[in-house]
Amino acid sequence: MNENSKKKSGLNNPVMAMLKENIGILGVLIIMCAIVTLATDKFLTPNNMISVLRQISINAYIALGMTLIIILGHIDLSVGAIVAMSGTLTVGFIVNQSIPIPVAILLGLLLGVLAGFVSGFIVATFHVPAFIITMAMMNVCKGVGYVYSGGQATRITDEFFVAIGTGYLFNVIPLPVVYMVILIAVFAFLLGKTKFGTYVYAIGGNREAARLSGVPIKKVEITVFTLSGLLSAFAGLVLCSRMYSGQPSVGDGYELDAIAACVLGGTSMSGGRGHISGTVLGAMVIGVISNGLNLIGVSSYWQLIVKGLIIACAVLLDAQKDKLALIGKKK
Repeated sequence: MNENSKKKSGLNNPVMAMLKENIGILGVLIIMCAIVTLATDKFLTPNNMISVLRQISINAYIALGMTLIIILGHIDLSVGAIVAMSGTLTVGFIVNQSIPIPVAILLGLLLGVLAGFVSGFIVATFHVPAFIITMAMMNVCKGVGYVYSGGQATRITDEFFVAIGTGYLFNVIPLPVVYMVILIAVFAFLLGKTKFGTYVYAIGGNREAARLSGVPIKKVEITVFTLSGLLSAFAGLVLCSRMYSGQPSVGDGYELDAIAACVLGGTSMSGGRGHISGTVLGAMVIGVISNGLNLIGVSSYWQLIVKGLIIACAVLLDAQKDKLALIGKKK
């Protein structure tokens, strides 16, 4: 297909390309919105739409880092624990140690960076499965949060800190949504328009070929895990600000939602394939499901079952796509 044909078909149009890549998840999102709208008239109200975006934002921060990790062919189970640890200790530093808020925030973010860096360093250097190392890091981070706080929530009412997660831009758009849009733009550019993004895809697609091509695999893997830790710590900061407290148990299950968003958005669990746009749409589907079930009055316990089934179905579909792709190549 020549350049003129591409232009006519719309393949050079980024919007059209994005729609084509995510046609499946877009269809799922539209269907879910239609179902919830039919079930309750509260769903499409402006206040609820803003609430959905605010809820999605926390998962989106985490899922952006998880997307890079899964494209590499790894998994990170520590993200939820990092959310809880960073948020709990940041609030504790401010309330209990009287550390200035900017310094406390920096320390909280550095905790996430450190956790991600350690996981990435061990995975990249010793070739230990990321599943095992991040599971160990999950327990370490959980333990740090509980030991520091004594298992108790720490209340904070400082207006500046609380505004980080509860404030609005122009008194209309919640700040967590603003952060989400900025981070999506940054990571979409990072993954799709930079040499670093090319390296991530190369490693996930064929690690040995990437090594022979001179891709700095160790450096890329450490960087990706470190970014994931930073994003998780940022999510913890925004979340504890919204909740007016640091709680060591708050991150339970967040890794499930992040993985679900990635897989629903088309990121392959075998590595080498995925897009930020798909992950965002996947996070929106998870958010719509959670919000819709809440509006209908479905128990949070049933919501866990629904999310688990969604992940299972998404993984099965992903596996079938890979099989069909292999069959197509053989033909």
